[in-house]
Amino acid sequence: MPLRGDEQKYLETLPDELRLPRPANRLKLQMGASRVAREAFAFTVRVERGNIEEAPMPSRNLLLALTAGVIAVGLSIIAAHAQAPAALTGQVSSAAEGPMEGVVVSAKRDGSTLAISVVSDNAGKFSFPASKLEPGRYSLAIRAVGYDLDGPKTADVAAGSTATADIKLRPTRNLAKQLTNAEWLASFPGTDTQKKTLLNCIGCHDLDRIVTSTHDADEFVQVFDRMTGYYPGSTPQHPQRLIGDARRNLGAAAGVKAMAEYLASVNLSKDEVWDYPLKTLPRPQGRATRVVITEYDLPRKQIQPHDAIVDSDGMVWFTHFGERFLGKLDPKSGRVSEYPLPVIKPGYPVGTLDLETDKAGNLWIAMMYQGGVAKFDKKTETFQTWKVPQQWQTDATQQAFLTPTHSHVDGKVWVKNSDRAQILRLDPATGEWENLGSFKDPSNNRTITSYGIPADHDNNLYLLDFSSSNIGKLDAKTGNLTVYRSPIANSRPRRGRVDEHNRLWFAEYAGNAIGMFDPKTEKIEEWVLPTPWAQPYDVVTDKNGEAWTGSMLSDRVSRLNPKTGEFVEYLLPKTTNIRRVFVDNSTTPVTFWIGSNHGASIVKVEPMD
Repeated sequence: MPLRGDEQKYLETLPDELRLPRPANRLKLQMGASRVAREAFAFTVRVERGNIEEAPMPSRNLLLALTAGVIAVGLSIIAAHAQAPAALTGQVSSAAEGPMEGVVVSAKRDGSTLAISVVSDNAGKFSFPASKLEPGRYSLAIRAVGYDLDGPKTADVAAGSTATADIKLRPTRNLAKQLTNAEWLASFPGTDTQKKTLLNCIGCHDLDRIVTSTHDADEFVQVFDRMTGYYPGSTPQHPQRLIGDARRNLGAAAGVKAMAEYLASVNLSKDEVWDYPLKTLPRPQGRATRVVITEYDLPRKQIQPHDAIVDSDGMVWFTHFGERFLGKLDPKSGRVSEYPLPVIKPGYPVGTLDLETDKAGNLWIAMMYQGGVAKFDKKTETFQTWKVPQQWQTDATQQAFLTPTHSHVDGKVWVKNSDRAQILRLDPATGEWENLGSFKDPSNNRTITSYGIPADHDNNLYLLDFSSSNIGKLDAKTGNLTVYRSPIANSRPRRGRVDEHNRLWFAEYAGNAIGMFDPKTEKIEEWVLPTPWAQPYDVVTDKNGEAWTGSMLSDRVSRLNPKTGEFVEYLLPKTTNIRRVFVDNSTTPVTFWIGSNHGASIVKVEPMD
């Protein structure tokens, strides 16, 4: 019996899964659904009219029918998801292993700026959702350390049908070329202390640039001296020199010499091949294979997307680490727009780092060696800038971080000046600056060199001490600093976010861990990443309470369930130097975004659960 109009409207108010729009599921709706909908609708109307006491409860038979219906619906939904249409499927195998789990398979349509990747399951099977691949010819690529693609290398996708491409792999002839920075560090001989001296090297280039070199220790010292004069956003292809007497600090001479000697012991200065075995990390397994990854190519190879965030309209905004632009990516079209920032310190290096938003949705940018900060109004597409007062300016003035997130509390924006580790505070309404100076660890009188300055809900400031294991909390009203120490010694905290519960989540770079500080208990809890030498850069939590971070060395994205301590680590399709991490909570499951700082691309990670 067909449903009445009011009953049909009631059904249309149910969630999509319960409305069963597909024809196959509508057959289930006819199996008593008319009576179920009519009785449920009448009961709901009585309740909404306030006649709950007069409303008879649905009959036992109806409740049984509803229960059975929900079970049937659930089973049909699971079946529908399991049978979701695919554009391209296949199996990955090799002569050595047979079907292979954890192989990243990438497909890129001819002429497109988008590459889509999936991961093979425990039977070696992979599947590209039809919603991700448009019709056309696709080039195929794989990532599986120790293997190269043997065939096929292309696939033709047609509308309304599923293409098949069974992929064969063969052992690689050049394993060294495939190693991640994490795998190089795992392979190197020596102590963890010696290896950790290289953690500062991967900001501008990968370790293969070092290990394939033939420099001896004396030549490395000369290289170090030259490198101290370059802007942090420099790359071998796009260098920028610092101005005047500004230099980057490598530490004491004895330490520099020891580092040079260690690098000369692991490169090719003494032989044509390395005298240590090359170690590799295992491929993804289980949940780590349930993911779809999209890479959006940026229009120029020299673009270094440092911080990437998504706004309420779904646009991806990113800072250029080595250029004078703010970038915007439209994920639907792949179109990239660039907005040139004003020059406020002519002749000095350009490039930006931290990208944050205020409560009104304005974008704030830390302008590095330009000596100030900028705010971008998305409606007018205009910048407003504030330059650090001239009396505090030097050749080394550098604004790497700022925090407008809770500036609505007191009207103040926090700004870090890396020169002399100063903490500044800006009143955007008046343009007035305060210089709170630098802060010291009371236990040893050492200056706190913060790498990341997130603020809590009251706009109090956290200082993430990158040269120790300290977390400093600066009271915005009194200026008093309280220092807390993480359990992992010399963990080198860097960047992070304050969650909805006012807890601080942060990366422990040298500790290879995620840290969380709870101001209520004044305790720090830590979770060590399962992959050695991952060295996370930033941490953010999602709407489900899970914490996400990205590795600067292993090309993996890590997802932590703090309640169980379980990690899921997704391997990215290419070498990816990850900095800022961002989670879009408007999707279900959540979507994870990063910039590939050395790869001139924006990366979207969509877990399937």
